[in-house]
Amino acid sequence: MDDIVKAALAKWPNVPDCFGWLGLDARGHWYMRDDRCQRSGPFAVEPGEAVGACKGSRLLHDKLIDFIHRNCAADEAGQWFFQNGPQRVYLELEATPFIWRLQPDGRVLAHTGQDAGMVHRSLLDEQGHLYLATSLGIGLVHTSDMVQAADAVEQGQWVPEPVLAGNLPAAWGFVRSPQRRQAGAARPWLAGTAG
Repeated sequence: MDDIVKAALAKWPNVPDCFGWLGLDARGHWYMRDDRCQRSGPFAVEPGEAVGACKGSRLLHDKLIDFIHRNCAADEAGQWFFQNGPQRVYLELEATPFIWRLQPDGRVLAHTGQDAGMVHRSLLDEQGHLYLATSLGIGLVHTSDMVQAADAVEQGQWVPEPVLAGNLPAAWGFVRSPQRRQAGAARPWLAGTAG
């Protein structure tokens, strides 16, 4: 965490948390979600929902993205957040807390640039998405890297185990939507769903 963030936390310790305003998609891109977007729909649609997703506006400013990467963490409930000065901004996740990028030298890097460390397990869901459980945590392999991932599987480096995508959060201790958890059916687009 940046020193400036730690100083802001010490100066203003009681700033309310923020939900629904920032999302990470399945390709490792960040999206800002204003009130209009949040009223239009969730960041990611859950199975069985008859609503459309509203991702918001993609962030493109490299220094802002780097600042977000340096100041992200998970709380004790597995909810990921960005510590924006004194305010904790909970993240909406389209897939997992990390999106993996496979490197030509065999390393696995997170969308943040962090080295994932050792790959402990590989998992394949019902849609054909590949996840890696690493020393850093659980993450989805970026779609652009699936040819390299297929090579690793063919060479026996990874042996994917079947998994249901809907079971990943509970099994790996993360929350895809802290906003849903916080608001429940209070969101208009959640009315009548199992959210």
